[in-house]
Amino acid sequence: MNFFGLARRSVFRKPIKSILLLLIVFAISTLLLAGVASKNASIEVQDKTRQAIGAGFLLERNAEYRTKRVREYSEKIGNDKEGSFGGYHQEKEIINGVETWSGWTTNEFESLDIKDIEKLAKTKGIADYNITTATTPVNPVNFKRIEDKDVDQSVDEGGVSLIGNKDMKLDRNVLSGNLHIKEGRMITPEDKDMCVISEELAKQNNLKIGDKISFNDYHDTVNSKVSEAEIVGIYQVDQKMSPLMQGDTYRSENVIFTDLRFPEKAEGETSPLYERAYFKVEDVEAYDEVKENLQKVDINWEQYDLIDNNGNSETMSSNFNDLAKVSEMMILVISVASFVILVLVFLFWLKNRVQEVGIFLSLGVPKFRIIGQIWSEAIMIAVLSLMLSFAVAPAVSKVTANYLVSQQVQQMQEEEKNNEGKVSTEYVAPKQDVQNISVEVYARNVSVGRCKCSCVDNGFCSGIWNCNTKEKPERYFIGNELGGRRKC
Repeated sequence: MNFFGLARRSVFRKPIKSILLLLIVFAISTLLLAGVASKNASIEVQDKTRQAIGAGFLLERNAEYRTKRVREYSEKIGNDKEGSFGGYHQEKEIINGVETWSGWTTNEFESLDIKDIEKLAKTKGIADYNITTATTPVNPVNFKRIEDKDVDQSVDEGGVSLIGNKDMKLDRNVLSGNLHIKEGRMITPEDKDMCVISEELAKQNNLKIGDKISFNDYHDTVNSKVSEAEIVGIYQVDQKMSPLMQGDTYRSENVIFTDLRFPEKAEGETSPLYERAYFKVEDVEAYDEVKENLQKVDINWEQYDLIDNNGNSETMSSNFNDLAKVSEMMILVISVASFVILVLVFLFWLKNRVQEVGIFLSLGVPKFRIIGQIWSEAIMIAVLSLMLSFAVAPAVSKVTANYLVSQQVQQMQEEEKNNEGKVSTEYVAPKQDVQNISVEVYARNVSVGRCKCSCVDNGFCSGIWNCNTKEKPERYFIGNELGGRRKC
């Protein structure tokens, strides 16, 4: 009988030892194969995850150009004349016998140009796009908002906030992973007079999918037209959305997502206020190329800011680089440990067979046959172990890779949430001394109870007044958070 036959008989003659050796080699080979496969699987999952998270560009109004337009439109009207031009309005007022000029803007002036957005959306490399309206305060008609009884509501609008989206799945709250649909669905481009509300608002008012809620203009709740929207979804958030301003009108639970044109309808405006547009890149690897294509589109770029929105992609790439290093280190450690274990097991195995080898030698069995038999046994067990490992390793590697990737994604999301809302403390405002200046600000009630800004600072309204009580401003804002929106 040749040494292959002797090897086979030896394996079956000692089943316990053979099974133990088989299990040891199987475990080692499975870990090695899983390590290699998990590295490849992590790369595949990386590509799919990065593509799913995606990257894109934000289009917003340029603040400097806005100020420039205010000056230009004011000059076209006439610095000492009342009138309107392109959504900018100015008029003369007499306050305490002093002649002053006030100016304000409408949605027509502040909104992004829909034609420019559509041009950019057709750019090669753009997979999809979304348009988001400015946060619009409105009055709830047939339901109650969420309120904090311990907070003074005297300067609050007493309403809820509407945010319109062309495609809600591309809203920044959804893309960040903070907002999830609990029941129903999101807003789609085909929707009209539809909305998605918070689970807190739904519970308080016993609202469900299919119910309708109504709104009107909070400036004039009696005479304004009531608009109705059907609830198609109920959302929940991992972390409360940062409010636009103080007051329960803007708190996270009172934010209602609607279709693109509903906010202006509920508010009684004639034109929309598109605050930003988001363009999703089809292939994240071609991000820079797509950016160049966008910048070549024939629009007035002076009035816009094109903002890179690939932070998630970059963060994810960094995390996946760490993941690759972990996989490589795991393979190295397993390889070294496996080699040491196999050597020790083989030496122990040979030591237990010294007596058997001695008997073979005394019977005149050639050394090459003895060595061939031992190697044949090892090969038989190794081949069987590898076959089993090849069957099991893909599943093990997939589980391992998915776990590692999920940990990296979770870490990234936690980092984003922890950094959300943080403000840099490096800037120190310069010292400003104002002397011999006396300022009086008055609010006056105008048509249908609306308030106008009595002063404009670089094109921005400097205060908000309570129209009903005609109180002086108690809170201020700077920048374009309200989008320069209408008459305060």
